Amino acid sequence: MKVDVLVAEIGSTTTAVNAFTGLNSANPALIGQGVAPTSVEAGDVTAGLKEAIEDLKVQLNVTDLSWDHMFASSSAAGGLSMTVHGLVYDMTVRAAKEAALGSGAVLRHVTAGKLRRTDIAKIRQIAPKIILVAGGVDYGERDTALYNFEMIASQVPGIPIIYAGNIENHDEIRLIAEELGTEVFYVENCYPCIDQLNIEPTRIIIQDVFEKHIIHSPGMEKIHEMVDSTIMPTPGAVMQAAKMAYETFEDLVVFDVGGATTDLHSVTEGSTAIQMILMSPEPFAKRTVEGDLGVFVSRRNILEQLSERELEESFPDREYYLEHSSEIPEEEGEIDFVERLTKACCKLALKRHAGIMTELYTAHGRKVTAVGKDLTAVKTIIGTGGALTRLPHSKEILESLRVREVIKELYPTTEAVVKIDHDYIMASLGVLSTKFPEAAIRLLKQSMEAKD
Repeated sequence: MKVDVLVAEIGSTTTAVNAFTGLNSANPALIGQGVAPTSVEAGDVTAGLKEAIEDLKVQLNVTDLSWDHMFASSSAAGGLSMTVHGLVYDMTVRAAKEAALGSGAVLRHVTAGKLRRTDIAKIRQIAPKIILVAGGVDYGERDTALYNFEMIASQVPGIPIIYAGNIENHDEIRLIAEELGTEVFYVENCYPCIDQLNIEPTRIIIQDVFEKHIIHSPGMEKIHEMVDSTIMPTPGAVMQAAKMAYETFEDLVVFDVGGATTDLHSVTEGSTAIQMILMSPEPFAKRTVEGDLGVFVSRRNILEQLSERELEESFPDREYYLEHSSEIPEEEGEIDFVERLTKACCKLALKRHAGIMTELYTAHGRKVTAVGKDLTAVKTIIGTGGALTRLPHSKEILESLRVREVIKELYPTTEAVVKIDHDYIMASLGVLSTKFPEAAIRLLKQSMEAKD
């Protein structure tokens, strides 16, 4: 049997392979999905990939399988560990953070202002794969970014640095880098002027570095030879799919709940009314990663953040299921417990991602303002990830997050429609969209309408 494309999603615990046909027609189709444990610990990730392909053959009831193209996304290397260093926390630092989070990086340390000796010690301890230095609007403050760059290059040698600060520093940065033998990636300023974010160039560079990084996973160089294009970071692939979906579904938010993390992706400018009172700019496409919110690996962390009242009302059976739950729940009581955990994950992640209405007291009296990401204009809420695509009441969970009236939290309203990625292919479609954009959006529609 021959298919158009295989898309491999190589995760830290599971490898999935999706087979697609008809990508150049009006009726593209997902014809099968194979799954196997990721084989990083075995010393070769290709073993897990081959096992997933064999599982796919079983699902398709074929003995031979070939394909015209193979693409891949991966988070098997554990993400790209990064540290970020800027000037003002609410300005350049925040811009740099947004760029990093939207690209598959794992932020381990963030600083504002000039680095201290304790910061350098922390960077050495973390040993990040890459460092991002920003600071100063274009043709503005120069010294902090220059000082931080030189400190890192001299005190923590051997780590590539992305420079996304004041462009007036480029010549000086180049001189320091040449003297110290530091690899530097120059990009446009991520905060070029007051109230303007420019994070996409930095995201692209981080993704390029990510690809170079994941090749170092055992056997990943073989997969790199097998695929027809770059290996995308899986979180970046979901963001790509979200931006693609925006063209059809307009303002949206994507909840991606897994066993270890919960990611939120929002693609929206927000409402005009909130824009007029927003204290500082937010990116059009924003991603937040909650590394402490997951329904299996991180389940105890979820419960620790709930009040005693919430625990007694929603999780009276927590002690039993914390000891007797599995990665893939099968028994009815266990499924119900995981659904409650998923709802708690979504609520906590939404609270961290979304902005709020607040009040300032000025010389002219009280002034209502808004801080953070405005989700009130969201028209579509999409659920993906292992939990929301497999649990029976995932749609109801996401519907419960909506608000009838915006009072404080800038949450999606009851006018937003909930859709589920039933085929669990959103990350694969993000990869697929780079070559087959029309087919990818059709497949996403099919996945979200499968059981509606």
